[in-house]
Order: sequence, then C-alpha cells, then structure tokens
Amino acid sequence: MKHFLAVSDLSSEEVQDLLDLAVRLKKEYFKKGNRPLFKGKVLGMIFQKPSLRTRVSFDMAMRHMGGDALYLSPNEIGLGKRESIADVARVMSGYVHALMARVFDHAHVLELARWSSIPVINGLSDYNHPCQAMADALTIQERFGRVKGLNVAYVGDANNVAVSLFHVSVKLGWNFTIANPEGYDMNPKAVEIGKKIAAETGSKVAFLRDPHEAVRGAHVIYTDTWTSMGQEEEAAKREAVFPPYQVNAQLVSEADKDVIVMHCLPAHRNHELTDEVADGPHSVIFPQAHNRLHAQKAILARLFGVA
Repeated sequence: MKHFLAVSDLSSEEVQDLLDLAVRLKKEYFKKGNRPLFKGKVLGMIFQKPSLRTRVSFDMAMRHMGGDALYLSPNEIGLGKRESIADVARVMSGYVHALMARVFDHAHVLELARWSSIPVINGLSDYNHPCQAMADALTIQERFGRVKGLNVAYVGDANNVAVSLFHVSVKLGWNFTIANPEGYDMNPKAVEIGKKIAAETGSKVAFLRDPHEAVRGAHVIYTDTWTSMGQEEEAAKREAVFPPYQVNAQLVSEADKDVIVMHCLPAHRNHELTDEVADGPHSVIFPQAHNRLHAQKAILARLFGVA
C-alpha cells in the first residue's frame, strides 16, 4: 500500500488486514500502552477544510505511537493557488514522512499522490472519505463480529461519506442500501465501482427513495448532515427536501431490534438525527468517532511499514 486514497483501491483482504491491525493496536493501547512504532516519523497535515476529528485523531495517533504531526492551515499553503500542487508535494516529500490532506477537490489529493515520493492519505475530499469508512467498519465489526451479510442502510444525502461507506461495506461482504431524495444521488462513478465490487463479493446493493423501505431489516443505520461544507448556499433548499429522511425513533424502530445508529459527525441535532436517537441505546456515534484514532494508526503503520 503506497498511498491511502480510496477504499476501492484496496482488496477485500487488505481492508480486513487494516481492521485486524486496528483491533490489535487498540487492544494494546488500552492494556499496556502503545509501542513507539512511529518514532522519528512526522506526518504533515494539509487542511483546506476545518476539522475536529480528522485533525485531533491523526495528531494523537502520531503522538501515541512516538511520532509527531505538523498542522498546515489553508492560509499557509494555498494549495494550487499560492503554489502548484506538484511543487507542494515535492517540497513536503523532503521534510516529512507522510502527508494527510483534507481537501475540497478530490483531484487535489490525487495530484499530491502523483508527485509525492512519500505516502499520501486522503483525509477527506468531495468524492470520498476513506479514513472515516475504516473507522465505521471497525465500529460495525466490534458490534457484530467478522460476519458477511450484514445489512447497512444509509439515509440522507448520497455524499462523500456515503461513497466510502458503500465501498467498504461491499468490500467486506455486507449488503448496502441507500435512500436519498431525487436530485441528491450518489456519484455515478462511485456507483459503478461499488456495484462491480459487490458482484465480486456477493453483496446486495439497492438505491431507493423511501427511507422506511431502506431500513427494513437493517443492522446499521447511518446518516450525515444534509448540507456539507461548501454547500452553504443550498442550505435552505436542502432543509425543505430532507426532513422525510430524518433518523428518528420511529425510523429506528422499523430496523432490526439490535440495530446500531451511526453518524460521522458533526451532527446537526434534530435535523438529520434526533437527540433521542443520538443519545439513545442504539447510538454508537461516539465510539465510532473514537475509532478514527485506532483505524488511522493501522493505516499509518502499514504506510510506514512498521507493523
């Protein structure tokens, strides 16, 4: 694994290997502390978008494992504006041991990887969010074990988070269903890739409009904000379209009795997800957030070649 840009770039075996490593590193952390596997390593973190979980989880992952992280704000680099992406990649390759980039345009992270001689990690782009997906899969496996045939239902905007959840689900042999309003469909390229993976692993996929149909028999219900960063001008329009897709107590009651409810956060409470559900017995949104730390340790360890 040279870079970590998309879950779909990995084989099913590689995805499971990362999850197994994340489990081992998490157990070590809680039992006897981390080994300094990243000693002498520095992760450069390029941010075009603000973040709580991505910044803190990557920073602490490096610190826990004996390494260090360097935060670079949008104004410090001006990726593709003040300096070309190719030049940034080649300069940073001589300073740090890996790059994590949280960008608006997916082409930017691909360009960084093209010109970088060090590993590049996609911390989020407008196309996908693979680090989040690995934390999601880790959380699901912790609850249900390593079993195929789980039913994962995503309700809401078919955004970058939905893309990576779709791809990691079918990589692991889970069935994936999404319900979203007309006009807010998943990227066609992502759909094509996911369907191809599903055909190889035997996963069933469904693209629906009705959220109630989508959650029937679901072991996982996942949702995300209706308006992502960069879409603020569409907020009023989206607020009028998405209320039927709210994950509330009624919708949860229509799923499997042991269903877990997930959200990548930040949540707009009582919009896409009610307080009753977010703080209720089915919610795993905070263990899910914490698992970003452990899943990303595994990604970094594989890229550094130290575990």
